[in-house]
Amino acid sequence: MRRVTCVPREGWQATVEAQGLLYAVSPDDNDQPYAYWDESAYYEFSLPEVERLEDTVAELHTMCLDTVAWVIAEKRYADYCIVNPRVVELIERSWARRDDEISLYARFDLRYDGDGPARLLEYNADTPTSLLEAAGPQWFWMEERHPGADQWNSLHERLVDAWRKHAPTLPTGPVHLTYTAADEIGEDFLTATYLQECAEQAGLHTTCLPIEEIGWDPAGRFVDEHDREIRTIFKLYPWEWLVSDAFGAHLLDLALAGRGPRWIEPAWKMLLSNKALLALLWERYPGHPNLLASYLDGPRELAALGYVAKPLLGREGAGVRIVTPGFEVAGKPADLTAGPLCYQAFYALPEFDGNRAVLGAWMVDDEPAGLGIRETTGLITDTNARFIPHVII
Repeated sequence: MRRVTCVPREGWQATVEAQGLLYAVSPDDNDQPYAYWDESAYYEFSLPEVERLEDTVAELHTMCLDTVAWVIAEKRYADYCIVNPRVVELIERSWARRDDEISLYARFDLRYDGDGPARLLEYNADTPTSLLEAAGPQWFWMEERHPGADQWNSLHERLVDAWRKHAPTLPTGPVHLTYTAADEIGEDFLTATYLQECAEQAGLHTTCLPIEEIGWDPAGRFVDEHDREIRTIFKLYPWEWLVSDAFGAHLLDLALAGRGPRWIEPAWKMLLSNKALLALLWERYPGHPNLLASYLDGPRELAALGYVAKPLLGREGAGVRIVTPGFEVAGKPADLTAGPLCYQAFYALPEFDGNRAVLGAWMVDDEPAGLGIRETTGLITDTNARFIPHVII
């Protein structure tokens, strides 16, 4: 693995925007434009490196599913701060019928420098973004700039195949793909519409709308803006928000009565996208080379070595704090400044020419499917991270 600097293509912004990446240039914290899509450099891997990463991701996914089964069997929901018995029942029902549920996609965030094992930083298996740029513009960039190279990227084909595979199991009517209108940049909207495109290529009838526009029919149905019953719904909206929102009671009522929409992603994924998973993985697989020591009751021995304190439901580095004997670094404030934390061993992201990269390894339909890389100049990957393409030589 190495970082290679290069000259961006002339008119690169117009090119990637034409490929759907409309947030290629985004506002930073000071509301100034910065290049989120950054092709002034790329990362180069050997094929054996990528094959090892692929094996690692497959093993981590298996370990995560094993841990979910263990959490449910041992009823360790309090570790996740899940205390509502109806939410617990929803998770258990969803897991019991997991063979009939659709686990469409997920993203592992890994620390890797080309020397030694990849380490799991966290797993977003419910609402991952940065999918569009990894699947499309990154591939088209490689074809234009490095036609003799390859890329760890079968995302688009696998997403279309996954929709096609599951299509016969879906209820009649359109698949509703939803996102939150609160996302001002439009990343959620474009991720949802990209998945909509994949579903339509698989032959499905779809529609896309903000989740805020879903209505509740007094007859006991969720309906869209045309008053059509929603029978299958992909939601780019966290499950912990769904079950606590005003209409969460309706969702639970329907689901626990065996009615209501088919939800994608399934409810049991609440146990994968919560940082408590990191501590429970470490309890389940202590000393595993692809894990970092993690705890929920405090940093323990990590206090003398250095640790990262992460909110259980934090996103984009918000609320993260790095504490070492020599220095402390704090990320952007979280919406909820207080709350349970996961304490994970601090293992600094590798530095390449003053930049620190985190690898986003994608799963589609429970199989490794591709790679996207984000980098920053700091130790915490946040909303100002840049997306950098990669090649396999």
